[in-house]
Amino acid sequence: MSALTALTLAEARDGLHARQFSATELTAAHVAAIEAARPLNAFITETAERALDAAAAADQRLGRGEGGALEGLPLAIKDLFCTRGVATTAGSRILDGFVPTYESTVTARLWAAGAVLLGKLNLDEFAMGSSTESSCFGTTINPWRRAGDATPLVAGGSSGGSSAAVAAGLCLGATGTDTGGSIRQPAAFTGIVGLKPSYGRCSRFGIVAFASSLDQAGPMTRTVRDAAILLGTMAGHDPQDSTSVPAPVPDYEAALTGDVRGLRIGVPREYRVDGMAPEIETLWQQGVAWLKAAGATIVEVSLPHTHHALPAYYIVAPAEASSNLARYDGVRFGLRVPGGTLDEMYENTRGAGFGREVKRRILIGTYVLSHGYYDAYYLRAQKLRSLIAGDFAQAFAAVDAILTPTTPSPAFALGENSDDPVAMYLNDVFTVTANLAGLPALSVPAGRAANGLPLGLQLIGRAFDEARLLNIGYALEQAAGPAPKPARWWEAA
Repeated sequence: MSALTALTLAEARDGLHARQFSATELTAAHVAAIEAARPLNAFITETAERALDAAAAADQRLGRGEGGALEGLPLAIKDLFCTRGVATTAGSRILDGFVPTYESTVTARLWAAGAVLLGKLNLDEFAMGSSTESSCFGTTINPWRRAGDATPLVAGGSSGGSSAAVAAGLCLGATGTDTGGSIRQPAAFTGIVGLKPSYGRCSRFGIVAFASSLDQAGPMTRTVRDAAILLGTMAGHDPQDSTSVPAPVPDYEAALTGDVRGLRIGVPREYRVDGMAPEIETLWQQGVAWLKAAGATIVEVSLPHTHHALPAYYIVAPAEASSNLARYDGVRFGLRVPGGTLDEMYENTRGAGFGREVKRRILIGTYVLSHGYYDAYYLRAQKLRSLIAGDFAQAFAAVDAILTPTTPSPAFALGENSDDPVAMYLNDVFTVTANLAGLPALSVPAGRAANGLPLGLQLIGRAFDEARLLNIGYALEQAAGPAPKPARWWEAA
């Protein structure tokens, strides 16, 4: 049965249609893997009984020659997506007891295509963090370890539960959300593929909001092909989301030819930052060499406002979070801590319900939106955001995609950066620009650090050009060779 959890999503799909195994067998293997991997703390809620029922129904449809694009394929969902009848926590105490009566659009499309829900995955509280250390359910542990070192490592964040579950073979794929790198950074830390689509490509309806102008749902998988398959189902216009774009959804899997001859790939000089590990630069140059050998032309480009991206992001995102999280007051749903007055109840509920990182960002966001500081901070950050988008527009007049590292380092140890918020925020230095500009970006596992940990390369593309971006990522993946898998140390824990 363990062989079934080693399959890619595409292999599992093809195996089901060839009747090599049943959806029930496939799901049961993943349920057993989840139970064995509880030391990783990847799941908040497990839905084994529901999964096996859904798999049995999928087997009936497959037996009749019916079924959707994802029929019988077991997936797991970041616990930021509302799932009807299954608790949704956002990793926060303040949503204690919240069971949605409706389904997010993205997950509804997955279930309509026949996918099976294995459970809800751990994350940083309200997606605010780079390590899942802010989750009220505890930190997700990276399936990878440094060579000869048993020190627990973070799986990245905020989609750390998703990245760990995919890397450890607990699901065939997972959903994530990306506000400033929360799909791509954990993907790089765990040696998997993570795609942040263009803003508006996937509906945000039913996703607990962090920063509404930056959040975007995307797939986290073991291969680029699997990401293309999942995106094909997740994407599409949704009238329930005013930011959803009515653009056609291509056949992303069919676009994976691996032919990048004649394409121009930009290398931005501003992405060489102080403190970047030398092995990250070496990997970047290896990626350049791979694409050049495949027939692409490498072009140096300039994104001159890159060094303003991180401070601009950490003004815009907290400002939007301050507004979005005002709804959590103990009145309508979730946690309620009584007080002598209504104001005391608000204060008690929010004080007990929100964790330290969420409180920090609410305070920052409220400050930059307050009278006397709005123009000095928030308005200036929005102007910088426009300049950053303009940099990309100018670059994409000359190139088809941009190649950068995904992260400035491999995965770090638990607690290593938790007392230094600035060090934690620097994890997003290569990723926030794509969110500020609304562009698609893909992290592909491309090598390993000297300590044995996986490293990723990032590709940034033009808006709504995910098909080309995925194809370039496929070429990188082919050049890098099969991604190694972590040793299954947790099974003996």
